[in-house]
Amino acid sequence: MSERIFVTGVGIISAIGFDCAETSVALQGSKGGIGRITMLNTFYKDEIPVAEVKAGVPELSAMAKVAENGLFSRTSLLGIIAARQAVMQAQINDISSAKTGLISATTVGGMDRSERFYKYYMKNNMRGRLRDIITHDCGDSTESIADALDIKDHVSTISTACSSSANAILVGSRMIKNGILDRVLVGGTDALTLFTLNGFNSLMILDKNGCRPFDEERNGLTLGEGSGFLMIESESTVKKDHKTVLCEITGYGNACDAFHQTASSPEGNGAYLSMKKALDTSGLEPRMIDYINAHGTGTKNNDLSEGKAIERLFGSSIPPCSSTKPFTGHTLGAAGSIEAVLCVLALRNQWIYPNLSFKQQMADLSFSPVTAFQYNIPVRNVMSNSFGFGGNNTSLIFSRN
Repeated sequence: MSERIFVTGVGIISAIGFDCAETSVALQGSKGGIGRITMLNTFYKDEIPVAEVKAGVPELSAMAKVAENGLFSRTSLLGIIAARQAVMQAQINDISSAKTGLISATTVGGMDRSERFYKYYMKNNMRGRLRDIITHDCGDSTESIADALDIKDHVSTISTACSSSANAILVGSRMIKNGILDRVLVGGTDALTLFTLNGFNSLMILDKNGCRPFDEERNGLTLGEGSGFLMIESESTVKKDHKTVLCEITGYGNACDAFHQTASSPEGNGAYLSMKKALDTSGLEPRMIDYINAHGTGTKNNDLSEGKAIERLFGSSIPPCSSTKPFTGHTLGAAGSIEAVLCVLALRNQWIYPNLSFKQQMADLSFSPVTAFQYNIPVRNVMSNSFGFGGNNTSLIFSRN
């Protein structure tokens, strides 16, 4: 039997809150998390804004309930925190009571610890703690989360640029759909590092005034950090355990336009295909989507490409649409799952989020994003887009059950 997939728990930590409650307050107050750099030691502190989690390693270690022993990267700590929240909300006391997997995504991995090693090693190649580079690879944060939560049945890592954690949700959903696992903890985590800040700055796509998605005067993205996780379970497991369901994952689609290493195709071919595949999987018509949480990075290329794809798919009946990246920043590999958590909150609370910092409609698009927080809106089906470098595009559909 092909299983339906339900979300039973979510967890989130980002620049606008350490959990769902704090995040909800910030969203309702239209309070974005973009500001001056305070946690990262860089000479761009007063030049490039970011969306930081305002907590150091000691505080994050305490929140993650792990020892501050130098074995965890910032990426791992953020992931453990959000993952614990999702498991707790799903009311899972015994993780081994059902066949449970973990699929976690990241792009940065343990780069923060590697940078610390590099700093000392370059001055003296006899210095630098090797302990600081064993967390470098992307799989290390996944293993840390699995160990912290005692997940053993299936553990894997996905790194497909900015669609990484959306793909973790997609793959986890397919594993449940095909009866491979009963439940899967899916999501992603990424921390701000010098590597990412300097790398994106070298591409000249960082807006020094903060990102302005879908605005005619947009001038680049804003980097952020954080983690989002969802506990997804099969219909059989939900019924057996009499679980409270937050929503259902009804659609997912992935497509690669293979247009360019970092740019999306001007026509938005990959974005169009991923959204259409998600609709086809769900069995929904375009008119049945009540809100689109757009990828909306704020770069010239991305917003035009995604906008054109939305116009192509939805025609003259484009649903309310916004990017939440002015709240959280672009959290890279964690973006898809952080925004998925926001979509779950939108469905549960009947909310539609504003596209902060928007002022002027793009001349090349026929629509503008939502600019004010909306309450008591009949939101039944939400589409969430996550589009990555290399044209790896993923769309998810969450539905109110």
